[in-house]
Amino acid sequence: MTSTWVEPSNTATALLLLGRGSDPDTERGVECPGDLPAPSDPDLVARATAAKAKLGSKVFVLGHHYQRDEVIQFADVTGDSFKLAREAAARPDAEYIVFCGVHFMAESADILTTDSQRVILPDLAAGCSMADMAVLGQVEAAWDTLTELGIAGDTVPVTYMNSSADIKGFVGRNGGVVCTSSNAKRALDWAFEQGSKVLFLPDQHLGRNTAVLEMGLSLDDCVLYDPHKPGGGLTPEQLRDAKMILWRGHCSVHGRFTLESVKDVRERVPGVNVLVHPECRHEVVTASDHVGSTEYIIKTIEAAPAGSAWALGTELNLVRRLALAHPDKQIMFLDKAVCYCSTMNRIDLPHLVWALEELVAGRVVNQITVDADTAHHARVALDQMLALPGADTPPPTAS
Repeated sequence: MTSTWVEPSNTATALLLLGRGSDPDTERGVECPGDLPAPSDPDLVARATAAKAKLGSKVFVLGHHYQRDEVIQFADVTGDSFKLAREAAARPDAEYIVFCGVHFMAESADILTTDSQRVILPDLAAGCSMADMAVLGQVEAAWDTLTELGIAGDTVPVTYMNSSADIKGFVGRNGGVVCTSSNAKRALDWAFEQGSKVLFLPDQHLGRNTAVLEMGLSLDDCVLYDPHKPGGGLTPEQLRDAKMILWRGHCSVHGRFTLESVKDVRERVPGVNVLVHPECRHEVVTASDHVGSTEYIIKTIEAAPAGSAWALGTELNLVRRLALAHPDKQIMFLDKAVCYCSTMNRIDLPHLVWALEELVAGRVVNQITVDADTAHHARVALDQMLALPGADTPPPTAS
C-alpha cells in the first residue's frame, strides 16, 4: 500500500508548523504550542499520593527546579542540584531517596548519603548533555597533554557541579575542587592560590563568565580545549600562555539564548529586565541586566516590584512556575522558541509512580551507585568546595 503526501492547506496553524508563518501570541511568554500533554492515566496522581503515603518516612523525594509541575507536586524539597544532594544527606533515616532530576545529581546524592540509603532515578535516560560532554577518558587524555607540556603541575582542575562522578573523582585525585554557579568565583580564587592555571570542566560559559566578569581576567587569558581535536585544537604556546583552559562543553538549554534574543525582547517590551543564568554565552550575559544562579533568579523575581517586566534566560519549567507564582509581574521566556530541558523532562509522572509503587512492593529500581574509589575522590573535591571561604556548613558525613 502506498500513500501520497499532501501539502497542508494554508491555514495559520499549518503555515506555523511548516515554518512559514508566525504567531505573535505564542512567540513571547511562557506558553508553548507543543505543551506536554496531560498524563493518559487520570489515576496517576492518586496512585503517586497513595504510594508515597504507604512509604511514609522511608522515602524522601527531591525535585529539581527544572522538573515538570506534575512531578514537583510530590517533592518534599525543591532546589538546585547541590542543595538537593545535601538535603538528602541531612536525612539519614530516609531509606530511599527518589531524585527527580538527572543522572549526575543522583550520583552526587549517592556520594553524600550513607551506605544504607538508596538513591533512585525514576528514568535512567534522564541524563545531562553538558555532563556528557566531558567523559573521563577525554579528560585524562587532556591531562596527559598538559603533563607532556610540563604545565600539569601548575594547573588546578575545577569542575562544575554539573559533571559526572567520574569527573569529580578525577578532580579530587588531582588536587582540584567542585563549584556551583553561585560559588564559582570563590572556587577559582582558591584554585589560583594553588597554581597559575585552571582547567575548567565542563561548561565553558560559566568558566569564561566568571573569569572575565568577576575576576578581571581577559578573554585572551582563556582558551577553549576541544577534546575531539589533537591537543585540544590548541598549540603548545596557547596552552602555556593561558590562565583559563576551558573545556568545550555547554548547557543545551542555556546555550540556546543569543544576543539577538536580548535585543529582540528589549525592542518588544520597553523597560524589560533581562535576567540570565551564567551558563549562557558571554555575549548574552554581558548584554543582560542581571546574571546569577537558579536560586539567585528565584530570589530576584520574588523581590522584584509589582508591575515590573522580566525576560528570563533559563529553563522553561522554572520560568513558567515563576510566572504563575507572581501574576503581578510580567515574566517571560527570553527566547522566542520556547523549549524544555529534554532530559529533565524524562522524569514524568508515570515514571515517578512506577518507581514509588515498586518500592511499596519491596523492589528497588533504577538505583544509582558510585563505586567506592570514585566516591572517595569525588567527596574530596566536594569537601574542598565546602571548605572555601564563605561556604555553607558542610553536610553530614556519610559512612
